[in-house]
Amino acid sequence: MSTVNVYYNRITEIMEEVFSKEGEAMEKAAAVLADANKEKRSVFAFGCNHAGLITLELFYRTGGMVTVNPVRVPGMMLEVSPITMSSEMERLTDYGQVIFDSLPAEKGDAIIIHSVSGRNAVTIDMAKAAKEKGVTVIVVTNMNTATSVSSRHPSGKKLYDFADILIDNHGDLGDAAIELEGFAQKIASTSTVVGAAILNAVIARTCELLWEQGIQPPVFMSGNIDGGDAYNKAVIAQHQENIFYM
Repeated sequence: MSTVNVYYNRITEIMEEVFSKEGEAMEKAAAVLADANKEKRSVFAFGCNHAGLITLELFYRTGGMVTVNPVRVPGMMLEVSPITMSSEMERLTDYGQVIFDSLPAEKGDAIIIHSVSGRNAVTIDMAKAAKEKGVTVIVVTNMNTATSVSSRHPSGKKLYDFADILIDNHGDLGDAAIELEGFAQKIASTSTVVGAAILNAVIARTCELLWEQGIQPPVFMSGNIDGGDAYNKAVIAQHQENIFYM
């Protein structure tokens, strides 16, 4: 069987596992985000490097929530050279606290934090700081990996220790999923595909909950269809007090 089909089959298996086992956590996450929007609270999303791709997936995207604020900071978005610096930077103790302190986050807000291993200091310090301020922490992580590695934080804790809501992406240890006969290293990661599916589903449910309560969901229309620019300008203006990326 071609690795194309092997990868498809593995992604399908993981997706089925996630959506059968993480439904309750995803429902809780959607309820938190719906309440935040209803109560005019703010929503943030963060991840280091490739984990941060999920933040970008949720941000300024057709059908996505206008009120998701991406946390984009130096060294955390694969923009540094040499790229190996990014791996060192996400291990810096206290940088996550510095990042969080720069946010206009308040008690009652919510933050989504994505990390496969959940072992590095930046995301742990971010989650810790958010929790201490009364911000609801929604964590997406890979528990197969997170429970198999040691923490790189002085506390010895991992990201999932600070989760108010924990969503497991059910990926393989180390994220890569496909084996080649005779080759020791697995290939083809799954966390971006699965993480995007998880959080797009959560956002969809968030919007459904708002609509059921008679509240128009704050979502973007494609700017490449007629009327999109005007629609987006209006919805941004309506929610500008909870938007910090403009």
